[in-house]
Amino acid sequence: MHHDGANAFPMKHSQADISLSVLDGLKAAVLLVGPDRRVIFMNPAAEGLLETSIQRGCGRDVLDLVPMGMTLQGALISGEEGATTTLREEMLRGPLQAEAITVDCTVSPIDYGTQGPCMIVELSQVDQVARMTRETTLQENQGAFSQVARALAHEIKNPLGGIRGAAQLLDSELSDKDLREYTRIITHETDRLNGLVDRLTGGYSAGEHESFNLHAVLEHVRKLTQVENPEGLEFERDYDPSIPDILGDHAQMTQAVLNIVRNAVQAMEGQGCIRLRTRVRRQCTIHHRRHRLAIEASITDNGPGIEPDLKERIFFPMVTGRPDGTGLGLALTREIISRHWGLITCTSEPGQTAFTLLLPVEEKA
Repeated sequence: MHHDGANAFPMKHSQADISLSVLDGLKAAVLLVGPDRRVIFMNPAAEGLLETSIQRGCGRDVLDLVPMGMTLQGALISGEEGATTTLREEMLRGPLQAEAITVDCTVSPIDYGTQGPCMIVELSQVDQVARMTRETTLQENQGAFSQVARALAHEIKNPLGGIRGAAQLLDSELSDKDLREYTRIITHETDRLNGLVDRLTGGYSAGEHESFNLHAVLEHVRKLTQVENPEGLEFERDYDPSIPDILGDHAQMTQAVLNIVRNAVQAMEGQGCIRLRTRVRRQCTIHHRRHRLAIEASITDNGPGIEPDLKERIFFPMVTGRPDGTGLGLALTREIISRHWGLITCTSEPGQTAFTLLLPVEEKA
């Protein structure tokens, strides 16, 4: 624990000096804590970081909402004595958070008008910059790979068209029904390969844009998956009932989620638990653009996890950890999420693999 200005006097501010509307606009997560250590206010960035709303967070003991153990308790004691304390690279996993994160935490005393001596708790996510750098690198690599894939697809589809045309001509010349069955197999397989190449390069319809609720998509995928796997597979649902509708293609979004869930089922060999979770996010950044409102959906399984050497390439086409896999499912999912102006990320360790979708609400087609 590092103390900055341990002998400094407490910051003296009147209630007018600190405007909660100003705190609302800050990118850093900020909580205002009263003399009884209960949260008085939290800004939208804190709602997003701690994965809880201001309605659920206010009134709670800050040590419950920000469980950092004795280190935070020591900082609060120092704050009550008038010192500002900064904690570096602390692990944080709140009661409502899906994953642990690393944060820097600063606790500063403040005189907040009629509330009396309070404290400001500021949280900054340490790994956020690294995540944004990985996101940029992934976008660049994906873009370069897509150009190569489209060029390769062009070279593949030309001879496929010739094979299909020749098979159709041969079919019209043959009178033997058994022999014509072979030409139909050739035609069917060339069509299948054409479709595979189209899906690989994103050459499928952009679809219709409509307003829909993500819970409807998740529930459809859950029911479909349970029909396909009636025994041994369990779903847990943790839905935020307040999430608004988003604008996009309902069918494509269903396919994107289905790809993730089916991968999870295959990784667990049909035996395990999948957790579906949704939350509203405020003032979040997606692809370097700030959004007022977004929906976060996570799909987590308790399977064996993704091999470490595949983690950074899991969204690339033709990258798969299964001998019988095509490596197209997650590449298509990422393409669909991108078409909805969103972001998909993955974290994985043995016993917990989580795919998280972040979809902006206010965007228009």
